[in-house]
Amino acid sequence: MPVATAQTVSLHGAVGHVIDVQTDVSPGQVGTTLVGRPDATLNEAKDRCRMAIVNSHLGWPATRRITILLSPADLLKSGTHFDLAIAVSVLAAAGEIRRESLEATAFVGELTLDGRLRCVPGVLPMVLAASRRGVRRVFVPEPHAREAAMVPGVEVFGMRSLAQVVAELCGEEIPDAPPVVGMSGSRLLSWRGQDRVEDVDMADLVGLADVRFAVEVAAAGGHHLMLSGPKGCGKTSIAERLPGILPDLEPEESLELTAIHSLAGALEPGDAMIVRPPFSAPHHDASKASLIGGGSGLVRPGEISRAHCGVLFLDEFALFRTDVLEALRQPLESGEVTVARRDESVVLPARGMVVLACNPCPCGEYTARRRPGHEGCSCTERQRRDYRRRISGPFADRIDITRHVTDVRGGAAVDPFDRPESTADVRVRVTRARDRQRVRYVDDGWRLNAQAPGPVLLERWPLEPAGQRAVDDQLYAGRLTRRGATRVHRISWTVADLVGVDRPGPAEVDVALRLRAGEPLLLETLERRAG
Repeated sequence: MPVATAQTVSLHGAVGHVIDVQTDVSPGQVGTTLVGRPDATLNEAKDRCRMAIVNSHLGWPATRRITILLSPADLLKSGTHFDLAIAVSVLAAAGEIRRESLEATAFVGELTLDGRLRCVPGVLPMVLAASRRGVRRVFVPEPHAREAAMVPGVEVFGMRSLAQVVAELCGEEIPDAPPVVGMSGSRLLSWRGQDRVEDVDMADLVGLADVRFAVEVAAAGGHHLMLSGPKGCGKTSIAERLPGILPDLEPEESLELTAIHSLAGALEPGDAMIVRPPFSAPHHDASKASLIGGGSGLVRPGEISRAHCGVLFLDEFALFRTDVLEALRQPLESGEVTVARRDESVVLPARGMVVLACNPCPCGEYTARRRPGHEGCSCTERQRRDYRRRISGPFADRIDITRHVTDVRGGAAVDPFDRPESTADVRVRVTRARDRQRVRYVDDGWRLNAQAPGPVLLERWPLEPAGQRAVDDQLYAGRLTRRGATRVHRISWTVADLVGVDRPGPAEVDVALRLRAGEPLLLETLERRAG
């Protein structure tokens, strides 16, 4: 009897591999053999599929030898979403379904013993991978139909049971079935903190003109940002307003981010595509696996990947464990995370902005200016020095922009002439600057200045000679590393995009050097805006 083949997808991080589920039903010793490096969870699929077929009143070849191959056989395979493809492949090999009906079709879904389908995480990246391999039809559990339909060019069938799938493949009337139950990890509770950043505005920030400008530059170019200052000066308020000035995601960015959230199990069935940049603020007690990615069994994206194309905010980052902070070196530099294990190496995207905030000392009161009504810092110099050493030099060198936030004096808070710009006004300039970058890098594999490789910038988009000399002077004086010089080059282009000049000159380079070193900005810089 010929071999029947159904297709499904195996996920390894954000990479999907189309798997051929080949079944042979032939005379021999009765039994079911599953080969192709399945793990323990997948090995149990033999019993689930057998009972699902029998209880769906379909024909299981109980007197034959059944051999099921998951090809390519060298890939480690895990998960319960193989169930539907295995069951369909067995039925096709047994003659219950025409083999031709399985061509260019993928099947994703877990089966219960009575033949009903259950939801599984990662449907969107699975359908994306299948689409790129020529699959034009997918069968998924009914709640995932909207998620799968986000992939253009793929016909999606949302089903409730194995019997419905077989009926559709055979061109018969679809039988009734109870609705599919949502994933066991579905959100049961919600709280106001989830969307608190939607109700804040840049206009709420009184004073802090240089910090607002630095945040605008960081948002325009996708640069990493570090804010330091005494407690209560507004560091957290600034970070929470940063996502609001970012423009909506591009269609390809929305698809990437939604696929990551689907892979992480954070996308609820029925959720729409994510169109706004995400904001993630994990607690300082977060583990390395939760921040970077990992976990037992299937590798899940961490907070750094879930903030892809958005903002990852680490408040009081000096309280994070040292190994957690050092693990951020790779995503800060390359925009991706590699989780390496004995049997596999998983690469996850992480091209978001990382914003760090910290106090200058453990008590949070240290400041160069004595504040009325405050007793001042009670920490010793050694405590302050040890606190600052929690962040290593190589890690700090990967941060593009540094700002020292000072508390606003009482008079500034009631100054009638101080009219901070709204989030909408700032977003217009940030969007315009990003549009310039998109045009400049249209033929390249990056979107923002922060992602452009240093050698390519030097060759194709150099600074003006006077500006380059200023960077070289800082480099030869030892105040900049080679990595720092590259980041100054990128920031200079972002400043030029904001003010609308075709090439960064000495003025833009001076602003970039000050932003990099945390030095105060000149007044004319703060007054300069694109026309």
